[in-house]
Amino acid sequence: MMAPPHAPVQQTRLERLLEINRTLASTLEQSVLLRNIIDAARELIGAEAASIMLADTQSGELRFEAATNMESSQMAGLVVPINGSIAGWIFTHREPIIVPDTSTDTRWHRKVDDKTAFVTRSIMGVPLIHRNQAIGVVQCLNKIEDTFDADDTVTLQALADQAAIAIVNARLFQQSDLISDLVHELRTPLGAILATTHLLQRNLPEEKRAELVKTIQRETERLSTLTTEFLDISRLESGRIQFKREPFALPELLAESLEVVRHQAQARGLGLELRLAPDVSLVVTDRAKIKQVVLNLLTNAVKYNREDGRLTLAATTVADGAYRISVTDTGRGIPPESLKNLFQKFYRVPESENVVGGTGLGLSLARKIVELLGGEMGVESTYGVGSTFWFTLPVGE
Repeated sequence: MMAPPHAPVQQTRLERLLEINRTLASTLEQSVLLRNIIDAARELIGAEAASIMLADTQSGELRFEAATNMESSQMAGLVVPINGSIAGWIFTHREPIIVPDTSTDTRWHRKVDDKTAFVTRSIMGVPLIHRNQAIGVVQCLNKIEDTFDADDTVTLQALADQAAIAIVNARLFQQSDLISDLVHELRTPLGAILATTHLLQRNLPEEKRAELVKTIQRETERLSTLTTEFLDISRLESGRIQFKREPFALPELLAESLEVVRHQAQARGLGLELRLAPDVSLVVTDRAKIKQVVLNLLTNAVKYNREDGRLTLAATTVADGAYRISVTDTGRGIPPESLKNLFQKFYRVPESENVVGGTGLGLSLARKIVELLGGEMGVESTYGVGSTFWFTLPVGE
């Protein structure tokens, strides 16, 4: 009996699926994993684009987590409703679907095309199911040759079944890793508070008691900041934070941020300066999140600066329609061997650990926000002279 004409194609796909599955099973970094999945989907099916949406259990929406036809800045805050979308139908019914002509399907959520300028003519999608529960959807858009067929559906569903297991494993690994780090970091302030409370039970001079109360207050504030920043990072990495895009004047936000740290800076005798290029004006992005990033950099610049030093906040325009915001201090600088670790969670420069308080999460959190909003963050430092932390920010439409 002769094999059907498409048998060699299916055999090739099966062999490629086995290779891909081995890669997925060994990838525990979620962002890398999702990218591998959509690249594999587009390759196996022969589509123009592929994407993954994961369900937000709190809002009841599907969020774009990875797409071959979108940058991360376009995906930030981009959601697809469960009701009234093709992806929502796949997620709710937990069944694959082929839509040969999106323009004739009332479930098509055209707002995504409107935002990305991508033209979706046809869609094939399958559910991501783990332990009988839908966690998201994988979609392929516009088959390059011919049209989507039943063989494509079988192939994509096989990929999605392995992808769902890999995504859940990556999430569990990430959570356990984060929790382990958090527990480790909580021990220091909790230990300091416990030791201080024991000392307060003794008959001590009033001056000493007041000093110990300040220690408890300082360590409690550190605990509060640590847990808040930890939760922010967890939400960002799991995609549970929505970004609000709105136009606002960047010079106004920078001046406002500088005023927030002015009192703290003056207490250390620091001179403050704001430098703005003439063409720095409006930007369309999440104002609150950008202010959080700027304040993090300014606060660090105040804490790690020299007494009677200077702090400069600057903004210029760079290529590709973006601004570059920088914070420069005249502090001790960062040792070269520490530069590569600065943006890691809980990392603190060894020689400053006992001099300046902190959680080691602020820079990691700031960088994550900037990247999700389509920019990048970096640092330049000369040991013994000072440091400049900078980030880029797309102007937006």
